[in-house]
Amino acid sequence: MAIAAAAVIVPMGIIFFISGLFINLIQAACFVLIRPFSKNIYRRINRIFAELLWLELVWLVDWRAGVEIKLYMDPETFRLMGKEHALLIANHRSDIDWLVGWVLAQRSSCLGSALAVMKKSSKFLPVLGWSMWFSEYLFLERSWAKDENTIKSGLQRLRDYPQPFWLALFVEGTRFTQAKLLAAQEYATSAGLPVPKNVLIPRTKGFVAAVSHMRSFVPAIYDVTFAMPKSSPAPTMLRIFKGQSSVVHVHIKRHEMKDLPENDEATAQWCRDIFLAKDKLLDKHIAEDTFGEQQLQNVGRPVKSFLVIASWACIVLFGAIKFIHSTALLSSWKGVAISAALLAVVTLLMQILIRFSQSERSTQAKPSTVNQHSTNGQQKQH
Repeated sequence: MAIAAAAVIVPMGIIFFISGLFINLIQAACFVLIRPFSKNIYRRINRIFAELLWLELVWLVDWRAGVEIKLYMDPETFRLMGKEHALLIANHRSDIDWLVGWVLAQRSSCLGSALAVMKKSSKFLPVLGWSMWFSEYLFLERSWAKDENTIKSGLQRLRDYPQPFWLALFVEGTRFTQAKLLAAQEYATSAGLPVPKNVLIPRTKGFVAAVSHMRSFVPAIYDVTFAMPKSSPAPTMLRIFKGQSSVVHVHIKRHEMKDLPENDEATAQWCRDIFLAKDKLLDKHIAEDTFGEQQLQNVGRPVKSFLVIASWACIVLFGAIKFIHSTALLSSWKGVAISAALLAVVTLLMQILIRFSQSERSTQAKPSTVNQHSTNGQQKQH
């Protein structure tokens, strides 16, 4: 691990895991004591505490690395963001697409209710995964026989969600790499499908299920396209910890849920058509290095995440000083060894988080049999 990154990873890890465990305990207490009596009150409280935790990662993007997010969309959609329930479908271009999504959710005042469909292993990530579980993320096993009921029940639970939420689906089923693109191109050729150049083949079962169950209470679908300009290296968690900036271009187009077809197969085809259009849009972006046909919206860089991380840092530092002073922890070799072991554990946990985010470590979802008129793939995230 690079020294520059380690200098941030270790103290950031200490702050993140101590504050995160504290928030997880509050979430657990609210889940046990409040949720059985009022799901709405539980969700409103959990939304606040989830945001306090996730703002620490937003701070990394905004203030540590200074990642520049250029958002291209029409003014009316920009005005509606965070004021309505929305289903988000996106290409999965970089290691931190999910973090960019959190940044946009924070700008839209719905970070605490930004949800996603994730692979099942995500919920076992210390602090982060546990917080996602308390926040009602959906976790899938990559087997439609097992996941169908999980998706249906999870989506039905969102029907009475008390505040605007976003639910993100990465319908390609995995993060984009050149190796996966090659596999997708070979598969498309063999199946008689249009051959993609910039996206993977969407896996539509999860999307169709989402539309079917959310149609009555979610008014919009946000079609999100991530792209990186030629002059900017792709953002990664390690680059962010090192304080190395990147530029991310985000194009968002809003679709009315009521305009989608009623038939499941037609809905699946709508999703495939969206990704064909997304592929062409990315072709144009590669040629022009911009999503210039849409207006550039100012997302700013609020100080809220900076204030949150500064507050947590002061609380943790004060608590650590008091604890060390009262226990004389560093006055013996045993105490020093315990402290060193704890630092090693924190470093290991942060390394797990970084490795988890890396696209080359994500697995390729096996394509199902499809033809030009149907796709029987399963949707999953990450």
